[in-house]
Amino acid sequence: MSRNRICALLGIQYPIIQAPMNWVSGAELTAAVSNAGGLGTLGPNAGAQDINPDVDITAERMRRQIRKVRELTGRPFAVNVIAGFGEDLKYSQKIVEILIEETVPVAIVSVGKPDTYTQVLKDAGVKVFHAISTARHAEKAEKVGVDAVVCEGFEAGGHKGFTELTTLVLTPMVADQVRIPVITGGGIGDARGVLAAMALGADGVYMGTRFMATKESDSHPRVKEKILKGRDVCTASIPKEYMLARDLANHFTQTYLEMKAAGAGPEELKAFLKEHSQYHAQRHGRADDAEICCGQIAGLITEVKTAGQVMAEIVESIGSRLEELKERLIL
Repeated sequence: MSRNRICALLGIQYPIIQAPMNWVSGAELTAAVSNAGGLGTLGPNAGAQDINPDVDITAERMRRQIRKVRELTGRPFAVNVIAGFGEDLKYSQKIVEILIEETVPVAIVSVGKPDTYTQVLKDAGVKVFHAISTARHAEKAEKVGVDAVVCEGFEAGGHKGFTELTTLVLTPMVADQVRIPVITGGGIGDARGVLAAMALGADGVYMGTRFMATKESDSHPRVKEKILKGRDVCTASIPKEYMLARDLANHFTQTYLEMKAAGAGPEELKAFLKEHSQYHAQRHGRADDAEICCGQIAGLITEVKTAGQVMAEIVESIGSRLEELKERLIL
């Protein structure tokens, strides 16, 4: 039995969880991470080639992706459920139904209240992880019965709340607040980041951007190339109507921020986002004039590798990194 709580809970070898990425984390990447000993996660638009608002078509596409993952691996994997609010609930409700019908082992729930689907999923035997951005949110999630919480620090790519707590600060705050396992993400992409997360009190790590730049990722080749070219300050924080997004800095982010500063209204900004969405970057390769959700770790990524190679390099170098740390700590 593993002494790591996440590994014991999920039956996986290593407490490394591939964060869901819209349009990017399809069946191949999900299975590759799970086969390498971590937990792969299907993103909300896994396998999609176009934008389709039909709820049933969206749900059946996810069913096909789930079944494809099962063809590629016999190991545990997860599906991301973006709970949402109002009209968005019609999509997440259908995805939850599919998860239960297909006996998916783990649901990673984000953008919504923790009590929306936790009980129905747990009653069906699904492990529930809920994404949070403050210790108070983590406490609420624990009270409604989630199996683990996922901390998303300010460094992380993609969408998150308006709080600007970094991984370094958020992780110990949450670890001190709850008794359930804590998974943390934001700025983690190698063994150094994994060790740092564990030292801060995390039971597992949540990695997205590093897996975006892998061979199995559905990310467009031009997007992967742009990530490799990123150095230092290569991302930007984009304030949207209900949340923040961290994106790879490009002409899109520059234009959007200029529009925001000039006083553009919500409808104008929404229209601009629609015409320059992640879909256009990831499916059509518009790597400069469309949105690319991406974390700050992009500045440390220099090569596109397989997901298995990324996992193996982290696992194999943990020991030597730990010994180096011990040597530096001895007074």
